[in-house]
Amino acid sequence: MTRERQGAAAMPAAIPFTIEDLRPDDEEAIDQIAGLLMRAFPGWKETEEEAREEVRESLVDENLSLVARQDDKILGWIGGIPTYDYAWELHPLVVHEDARGLGVGTALVAALEERVRARGALTLYLGTDDDGDEPGTSLWGKDLYPEPLAHAAQIEVINHPASFYRRLGYTVIGVIPDANGPGKPDIIMGKRLAAE
Repeated sequence: MTRERQGAAAMPAAIPFTIEDLRPDDEEAIDQIAGLLMRAFPGWKETEEEAREEVRESLVDENLSLVARQDDKILGWIGGIPTYDYAWELHPLVVHEDARGLGVGTALVAALEERVRARGALTLYLGTDDDGDEPGTSLWGKDLYPEPLAHAAQIEVINHPASFYRRLGYTVIGVIPDANGPGKPDIIMGKRLAAE
């Protein structure tokens, strides 16, 4: 799941922030991130405790968990999960509603790319749901079978985080039809991290 650009920015155009590892003992940051998740992805987690558990899961094993911080305020959070020898999943990305469109999401993705590349990843991929009440892409509301890849190859972005990822060099590499209910797919995007 991803959420970067929705709503108007209430902060100034240039904001100072740092990107750092989320520490397991930083309960205040974990609470802020849980709140961000609840607001950005209504219905994904039923309670703030479930959202906190999602954050804590990002801190186990070889996972990566990075935050964008301005003093004590968490502006954004990104996680990375090693899923194959040479591929990592970006999961999730969330940016505070007041910081969207100000480069926080872009900086978090760049930092994660750098970290996973240093660990030998050749590909970073993500799933971005088209599960709203209105179309986010041309895939929404369609029966993608029997040729889901043909539909994915012709995708048009209407109002969806896929446009954010495209600007960062990600491309559609697949689709999971009906992942979020009939006509509501999960769009799989990826980026090659290795030098060409």
